[in-house]
Amino acid sequence: MSRLTARFWVDAYLARLRFQDIPAFVTAHGDDTAGAVLVKLNTLDGEARAYHRSFDLMTGDRKWVELVAGSDEDVEASIAKQRQFDSDLWVIEVEDRQGRHLLDEPGLD
Repeated sequence: MSRLTARFWVDAYLARLRFQDIPAFVTAHGDDTAGAVLVKLNTLDGEARAYHRSFDLMTGDRKWVELVAGSDEDVEASIAKQRQFDSDLWVIEVEDRQGRHLLDEPGLD
């Protein structure tokens, strides 16, 4: 089974967000082929959350899990640390007061 490239997934994700009128943009461009993706959800009230894909050893599924939550500054600091040891990391910032990120929708796992 072939995997999607990181760039293809990111482009599809951004298109799905645009379709729902949810602003999002790439704040760090990772490796086009195999870079990991981190999604930061900014609720525009000073709070934020960051999500990354995780592999469930029990089921074999990949799912999005919360990496960190808190003030926007704390989440940004955590993302900066991640970028220090993974230069191939993509970071997508989603801005939505309602907290929508669409990562729980089919096709985005």
